[in-house]
Amino acid sequence: MKRDETRKIQIGDITLGGSNEVLIQSMCDIKTSHVDKVIKEINECSALGAKLMRVSIFDEDDLKAIKEIVKNISIPLICDIHYNYSYATQAIINGAKKIRINPGNMPNLNKLIEVIEVAKKYNAAIRIGLNEGSLNDYSNLPISDKLVNKALEYINFFEENKFYNLVISLKTTDTIETINSYRKISNLTTYPLHIGLTESGFDEIGIIRSVSALAPLLLEGIGNTIRISLTNDPKKEVLTAKRLLHDLNLYENYPTFISCPTCGRSEVKIKKLAKDVLEFLEKNNIKLKVAIMGCPVNGIGEAKNADIGIAGGKKEFILFKKGKIISKVSQDDAYQILTSEIMKLVRKTSN
Repeated sequence: MKRDETRKIQIGDITLGGSNEVLIQSMCDIKTSHVDKVIKEINECSALGAKLMRVSIFDEDDLKAIKEIVKNISIPLICDIHYNYSYATQAIINGAKKIRINPGNMPNLNKLIEVIEVAKKYNAAIRIGLNEGSLNDYSNLPISDKLVNKALEYINFFEENKFYNLVISLKTTDTIETINSYRKISNLTTYPLHIGLTESGFDEIGIIRSVSALAPLLLEGIGNTIRISLTNDPKKEVLTAKRLLHDLNLYENYPTFISCPTCGRSEVKIKKLAKDVLEFLEKNNIKLKVAIMGCPVNGIGEAKNADIGIAGGKKEFILFKKGKIISKVSQDDAYQILTSEIMKLVRKTSN
């Protein structure tokens, strides 16, 4: 898939933009001053595939925590700051490799220039993060036009002050306006884009809404970093982003998992088995194609391209590889045998 060729910017030791991969990121849901918990959450998200993590800076305690956090994580830290210019500069000095600000919340241009100068000195990146809720444009223009116009205004200001290490985001809670906003801005600037749908909701509501907005953009080559904003654990955000990117052929290191919805023909229990096997694949970073099917009527045929899989029979399963039946296994032993065979395949392909 052809990606939009954007500027390349540095966030610590990570390059964002150009034609590089779409980077996954999330944001901690813990107060930043709770250092140990934040470090644990960041490292867990990193292990799942997050390349960037963001924390909020609400007070001085949060600001002080940055130094200890960056010592104990392996990916760049992003700090999210509103209103307070000194927090923005100090966050960079304390070790943040990127900050996210909404210039609409920082109307003192002289103070904003001070933030820019500190970012230059420490080679930090800045995301101009616009939200529909912070616009002060009361015209009848579509939201997407309001966001784009304001973004271009801010970009010009940063460029006038010779700062180019920028990432742009234009977020709304509306699927169509999100798509329109990013399509428009991608034609008007070459800065890398952070794409996401803000405040999308929890679980399936947020996932469906986010994927509806982001899949069309990604298929058009738009977007350099992605956050799926869910009312849920940040690890869920990372896994959802991986699944989306994988299904669009934009993230290779993830399993292709197939499971049938089951029907009255099924004589085995597969729902828990399917969930457990997927968790095993994700936890162990296995990128095989694995199928869990409820019956042999369509099972092997529909999943014949899977590297390995099982299809239910009468209180037992048929184990198959590339559509070829290998053996029969009991329902009780299905998880143990299947995961064991998966690991054998992993070792074989890695040799």
